[in-house]
This record gives sequence, structure tokens and C-alpha cells, in this order.
Amino acid sequence: MKMHKSRVSSGHKNVHILLNRIRRAIPFHHRTKKRVCVILNPSAGQERPTLKILNQVFHHAGYEWGIEITNTFGDGKRLAQKAIASGVDAVAVYGGDGSIMDVAGGMINSGIPLAVLPGGTGNVLAVELGIPRDLRTACELVVHPQRKLRPIDAGAIGKQVFLLRLSLGLEATVIEMASRELKDHLGILAYGVAFFHAVGAARASQYEMLIDGTEVKCEGLDCIIANAGNLGLPGIDISPNISIDDGFLDVYIIRKVDLDGIISLAAHMVGSKYNIESMPHWRCREISVSADPVQSVQADGDVIGNSPVQVKILPGALKMVVPDYGLS
Repeated sequence: MKMHKSRVSSGHKNVHILLNRIRRAIPFHHRTKKRVCVILNPSAGQERPTLKILNQVFHHAGYEWGIEITNTFGDGKRLAQKAIASGVDAVAVYGGDGSIMDVAGGMINSGIPLAVLPGGTGNVLAVELGIPRDLRTACELVVHPQRKLRPIDAGAIGKQVFLLRLSLGLEATVIEMASRELKDHLGILAYGVAFFHAVGAARASQYEMLIDGTEVKCEGLDCIIANAGNLGLPGIDISPNISIDDGFLDVYIIRKVDLDGIISLAAHMVGSKYNIESMPHWRCREISVSADPVQSVQADGDVIGNSPVQVKILPGALKMVVPDYGLS
């Protein structure tokens, strides 16, 4: 009897392998159903996604769909690569900006659309791209016949990518201080609390930068290398001149070492008229930065290490699913 069960199990395994091979071999336009893979970070945000909603939307639209769970950073990239190799028509990620960054790393220049189902604390990329916060509406966007695919740039630090911004110094310290427990308790306000704690510990560093081959030295509390300008609130940007699809990185140095200057920057983040363009600013395609003393480095809301860093732009590297119709 045990031998019989083993044979049946082995047979089922072989059938699944054969079906996957057939799916990969059949061109997309010959398939009866389109396929979407949802990659989910179970620790993102303050609420869990509703699998019932995912199933209702994708099943009603005639999509085959499956779900993959991440356990640690790096899983998103691996699972995205696995989904693309299996022949999916789209990959959707439920999580925050760090989760999206992770998944995007496995999709660079693949041509497969990446959809965002906002599930994090800040959801800055979703705001940048106009993606609805409501889970059902965001899911409906993935399958909507009038959706739009927008090519966007990505920044690259070695083999890792980011979509929003990378920074050295004060912002990375804020993110280190905004613990998971604090974010679960306060939501996006956790970053404000962490900011005012980080101000007391902020120390200036001497930056040595190579910007598109030109050497630059200056002192600052924070070095921002931005691919996108949004800070997570509609209409609130680092600068209106930063674009996520212009083929350039925008570099800003925050030199304000006195408390009044830092508070002015905080006021800018909630909508004041503080003129960030008065700070040193460069536009480039490639930059390397070292800091003395060494500073922490964050990318898209996750601390990824310490300075120095080497960053370059990857123009049009991702196709994002974005709205192209009226959303209620």
C-alpha cells in the first residue's frame, strides 16, 4: 500500500512538471487565461490583505493567480524571477516600498508588468504613480483592460535596485529608529517621532563624490540620491523637478547643521514653502559617495548598510501598471 501511494505521488509530481513545461511553451496569446503571481510580505503595514478579495477580482476577470510569501529580504527578487520563468503575464506585490524594491530587483528589463498592491506604512511609490490605496481597487487595476503600462527608471547599487531614493545620514538614522513596533502603533507618524529623536544625534560628515566623472567635496547631514521626488503625500515632493522616468538621478546635500534648519526641512515635508532648491543640487547618471565619518545608508525605507556607495540609473528598466481611467 505504501509503495502504491509513493507511485501516485510521484505520478502527480511528474504531471505538474509537464503542465508547467506546457505553460512555458505556449505563447501568451494562445492561452485561454492570463496568469498573475502575487508576492506578499505578511509583515507589511498594519493590516493583512484579504485573500478573498484577491480571489474575487482575479477569478472574476478570468485570470489564473497564485500567491508567494516572503520571509526575508531577497525572497521577493527570487520569487519574481521564478514567476517570470514560469511565464506569468504580470507580477503583483503586496507590501511596502521595501517589498516593492525587493521584487523589482528580479524584474529589471524583463518586460513583464509589475503591479503594486499597497500594504506598507508609507506606500510612497503608490502615491508617486497614482495607484489607489484600496486593495480591491488596486487589484482591479491589474486586470482592467484600459490599464496603462508606464516605463520607469530604477537606481542600482551593485546588484540591488531602488525606485524612490537612496540616502546617507539623517534619513537612514530616522528609518533605523522607526522600529516595526513603532510603525505598527503609530503608522506613518512613527517617522515623525523618529525624526525628532534623530535630530539630537545628527552629525555632519564630509562627503567626497564623483558625479558623472566630476569630483565634488562638501559637508552635510544627509546626502539624498533621488529617482522619485514624492514623500508619500499627494502633491508633497522633495522637488517638483524630480521625475521617475527622466533617465537621471537628482542629488541633494542637506547642510543645515542647526536645529532651525532641520525643523525647516521637516516643515517642508508637510507642505511649507521651504526652498529645498537652495541646497546643493546635481543631476547625474552615475555617482559614488563616501562619507567621513561613515554614515548609514537607506534605500526605499530599508537600511542597507554603510557608506561608501556607487549608484547608477537604469533608464526605463521597469514596466509599472498604473491607472489610465477614472477610479471611484
